[in-house]
Amino acid sequence: MESKRPTVMEIDLNNFLHNVNQIKQYVGSNVKLMPIIKANAYGTWINKKIEILNDFEIVAVATVDEAVQIRNMGYEKEIFILNQPYLDEIEEIANYNITVGVCSEEFVKELKHVNKKIKVHIEIETGMGRTGVRVENLKDFIFLVKENKNIEIEGIYTHFSSADCDDEFTKKQYLIFENAVNISQNILGDLKYIHCSASNAIINYPNKCFNLIRPGIILYGYEPYKDAFKKIDLKPVAKLKSKIIYLKDVEENTPISYSKTFVTKRKTKVATIPIGYADGLRRILSNKGEVIVNNKKAKIIGNVCMDSFMADVTDVDNVKVGDDVYIWDNKNITLEDIANKCNTINYEILSTISARVPRIFI
Repeated sequence: MESKRPTVMEIDLNNFLHNVNQIKQYVGSNVKLMPIIKANAYGTWINKKIEILNDFEIVAVATVDEAVQIRNMGYEKEIFILNQPYLDEIEEIANYNITVGVCSEEFVKELKHVNKKIKVHIEIETGMGRTGVRVENLKDFIFLVKENKNIEIEGIYTHFSSADCDDEFTKKQYLIFENAVNISQNILGDLKYIHCSASNAIINYPNKCFNLIRPGIILYGYEPYKDAFKKIDLKPVAKLKSKIIYLKDVEENTPISYSKTFVTKRKTKVATIPIGYADGLRRILSNKGEVIVNNKKAKIIGNVCMDSFMADVTDVDNVKVGDDVYIWDNKNITLEDIANKCNTINYEILSTISARVPRIFI
């Protein structure tokens, strides 16, 4: 049953497709695009649009559960799990024909017990400090994988930690990875997929993308770092909005919301909006965030509640119950504005809007 809730996230699929085309043009025709659709496509739920996914020969997620969900939707092409899964997920990986990143001997040895073909990409540690095979151990690791005839080494990859802020370190990572690619191909021959570039590296090092890229936040039209879009024309896909459900006029010295953290200093028109921290609207925005009502900014007043918050709409002309309220509209208030006030990054705000907020595709 379709939700009638006034709080929704609007997702512009045309903007998403625009971004895909812009990124393809930016890196050139020899580089394939593997969209990162983990965390419900960064909270946009585009991962649930099978007609969009079918445009790609390979997509990437973070967990086996995410891959299984996409497979059960009917996506028949390749699904890559960026992170090496748990040992007890191996049977599911085989049953659902999922491609996985690998970097530990223990995991590879467990794959020997599976009687189905499993495709893997070897992850290389180049300086992220998270997971991956060190280059000095790569030859032994490759031969360990090759011992199992059911495992097909289809790709090799790494992750740049600082492609937004440290050119010298990123170039060192690139050289380490380039060495790993050469070692691998000397043993295995040409590999189908060689990838190292996520959003930051795609923008700053478009000539160092090998044959596959992993765009994440930029697919959804948001900057991975300040002024990144001076180099590429991308459009934001999401707007978070609700509606005014209640209006009241209160006198000076009236406390608003829990704990009386806000007390009116004038006669005030107060709007109640049905979105709260259980929906992903951060409580840290209490008394310091703003929203857009009738193209005008209105301050959030009082503590944000679990299911609602209040705003001062005294200075908003012709305000009434049912008026749209934008948490971010990508123009007057951007996702980055919200993230800055919450002392975090746009990735976190977008991906943590909760599942109880309906997504409306336009």
